[in-house]
Amino acid sequence: MPETNLNWILLIHQIPPQPGYLRVKIRRRLDRVGAVPLKQSVYLLPAGPQATEDFAWIAKEIRAGGGEAFLIQARFIDGISDPELVALFIEARNREYEQIVNDAQDLAPTEEVPTGEDNAEEILGLRHRKWLRLQNRLQNAMALDFFGAPLKAEAERAATRPPIRTIPEDRPGSVNLSDLKGKTWVTRKGVFVDRIGSAWLIRRFIDPEARFLFVDPKEYEPRPDHLRFDMFEAEFTHEGDQSTFEVLVRRTGIDDPALTAVAQVVHDIDLKENRYNRPETQGFQAMLKGLVRAQTDDDERIRWGHHLFESLYQSFGSQSTK
Repeated sequence: MPETNLNWILLIHQIPPQPGYLRVKIRRRLDRVGAVPLKQSVYLLPAGPQATEDFAWIAKEIRAGGGEAFLIQARFIDGISDPELVALFIEARNREYEQIVNDAQDLAPTEEVPTGEDNAEEILGLRHRKWLRLQNRLQNAMALDFFGAPLKAEAERAATRPPIRTIPEDRPGSVNLSDLKGKTWVTRKGVFVDRIGSAWLIRRFIDPEARFLFVDPKEYEPRPDHLRFDMFEAEFTHEGDQSTFEVLVRRTGIDDPALTAVAQVVHDIDLKENRYNRPETQGFQAMLKGLVRAQTDDDERIRWGHHLFESLYQSFGSQSTK
């Protein structure tokens, strides 16, 4: 049913011809708050505290630049109807959603990049950054979608597709746990979710006496007694759309539903997806971010992270007696 009897906030302004950048600046400000033009110098938002605050700041900028600005709260009784006004907002958001869908398709989600290619890491990094920007655009559009534009669902589906797949040239198979004991496990400095979780998994299920070394990949030289994880060309790292944690679980053959649940949490945080959408994920991510802010030393992050991951694991009802 079309929405009627709505309250609106109008910004009526007049901007001087100089300085020339002011008009462009104000137009960008209006776009960022989701306002739509009713006339050339009249912009509209559905009434509310946030809309009033947004327009008030923009009006202040206009006046500071030598222009005039007025805020009005009103209902329309003639000339244009509320459903027609709502349609203006829906059209604006649909245009954004449509562009997001098109840009998601341009990211070529089915494109495959062999990990052995010299520029594979560069390609993946570029795609990942584009992916994050696309998701930020979606979140911004949704925040300004005051009336539920129809293309929102399509944009959400498009923006949750993996932007790229990697193909390991020779996908490694299962490993014997005894071959992994007594090793020094090497990974990049500045550990976060996948590396902290993998370190917990290694000491919890593979080798309680495992040693860890945190390196700058550009300066590191592999050694026979080292095993690399979550690094480029590592023995254990991302494979396709699996995190390093998931790869470790799969290749070690550990069959534990609780560990699988932990792996799903790690996947969604590390790959910035909502594939599994477990209710624990958001809170666990917040705790990990707090840990990283509190501890700059990688050994300390591993030590404190061990308790976090063990608690998460136990919360899923571990079937392991280890």
